[in-house]
Amino acid sequence: MEPFKNLLNAAVVARIGAQLQRVDPGFDRPRFEALAGAGLDALELKARAMQMADALEATLPADFATACEQLEACLAPPWADDRLGSEATGPHPVEPEPAGGLEGWALWPLGEFVARRGAQDVDRALQALHALTQRFSAEFAIRPLIVAAPQRVFDTLQRWTTDPSAHVRRLVSEGSRPRLPWGLRLRSVANHLNDIAKDHPERVVAWVREQLPGATPARRALLRHASRTLIKAGHAPMLAAWGEDRPLQGSATLALAPAGIRLGESLTLAVELVSDAGEPQRLVIDYAVHHLGADGLGRPKVFKGWTLTLGPGERRALSRSHPVRPVTVRRYRSGRHALDLRINGRIVAEAAFELDVADAPGGG
Repeated sequence: MEPFKNLLNAAVVARIGAQLQRVDPGFDRPRFEALAGAGLDALELKARAMQMADALEATLPADFATACEQLEACLAPPWADDRLGSEATGPHPVEPEPAGGLEGWALWPLGEFVARRGAQDVDRALQALHALTQRFSAEFAIRPLIVAAPQRVFDTLQRWTTDPSAHVRRLVSEGSRPRLPWGLRLRSVANHLNDIAKDHPERVVAWVREQLPGATPARRALLRHASRTLIKAGHAPMLAAWGEDRPLQGSATLALAPAGIRLGESLTLAVELVSDAGEPQRLVIDYAVHHLGADGLGRPKVFKGWTLTLGPGERRALSRSHPVRPVTVRRYRSGRHALDLRINGRIVAEAAFELDVADAPGGG
């Protein structure tokens, strides 16, 4: 499989240079390609984009409006709205650029150029990003403009909420997210609300409560995605908004097998639910693994389990395999790890297992 960083490679540098030379025969293509491609193989993806943007700054016209005109003239036709999700993992690194111009990952350095120079003419920069986002994304590029001229940019974003292009409307939400992560994300409005919920949960709960009555299935799916962090955390008001805050009427048991595993192996969770209610119960079932910290205390990490309706008097068995694999964001430690089962935000059963990280990759 091609490394992700190869989404921006020497061929992309050459395509950008060729398109810029096409629209401006006087463009210094050899210099651009030398600067953009220097030591490219040793760089990771973002560093490659930044180096290509450096090369654009060194070779495009000093007049920002003229530079934007040239960049826009290099672009392929706008994407249809059904291309919204196709760039989540990006085109294949060796995918040829269409003859009609630039699109996709090749536009990241172009957006970075606009972001760097755009403070001198915010309106012209926004015009360029309006064009770029319809062929890839401009969610990162617009953020420096928000910092430079917040009122002007937000006034523009307000107008863009009714833009005919779904890509532009997506930029309004995704580009102004409070906690935009590195990398493209789908379901922009839901992501934006989910970010806000981390800092102002009560506002998002109130909004979800207002929007749920009469919501279409598609809108309910968006609202559910916006609620995901609070639901996963067992946030009682959000669970109540979805009618999923009631305690289990009945019993739940949890068993783990095997009793001990090595890092890299999997643990099997066996859950049995028994209802003693006279009506169906809507249950959101998650579980938390309490990973040992350096101080010997457990730090819970919640994982999604099941969402189901348990019938009156029903007994149901559930099973889930949980791999405990090395990850870069966590250091595992040998010892006894607790695991608890949570139903509608309440802990209903607990168990434990022994983890051995000796000689395992990522252990310690």
